Amino acid sequence: MSQTSRSTRSARWMAPVMLLLGSVCFILVWILLALYLDRQCSWMAVLGAVDAALLLRIGGMPGGTRRAVLASVATLAIILLFNWTMVATQVGMVMGLNPWDSALKLGLNHAQTLAGLANNGIDLAWMAAALAIAWLLAR
Repeated sequence: MSQTSRSTRSARWMAPVMLLLGSVCFILVWILLALYLDRQCSWMAVLGAVDAALLLRIGGMPGGTRRAVLASVATLAIILLFNWTMVATQVGMVMGLNPWDSALKLGLNHAQTLAGLANNGIDLAWMAAALAIAWLLAR
């Protein structure tokens, strides 16, 4: 077996790990930007899609439907976790809680209601575009 195929096969685990770490870091940057600008900054969802597709490509995951699905799922997770954490941060600031304490106490219905109030049609369009872009870039 050649050295190239051995290193490619042994590095396959790196793509999901890079995707996980990159997504968490991206969510933190998005939250900080949204708090600083006092806006949702939903256009960041498109950058999250680009980030997910690039991380999978750099991580060595072969192209195709599997990579496209994983990039789309990662983009959806980034969007959902951002909204959850943003709602928890805003509620926590009002109640005097840390964001992580507020996130653990936040209920699904309450988070869904507040995220629905915070996101308008343009925000939803950015998020839908992000899912399509993740699919296209990761193929």
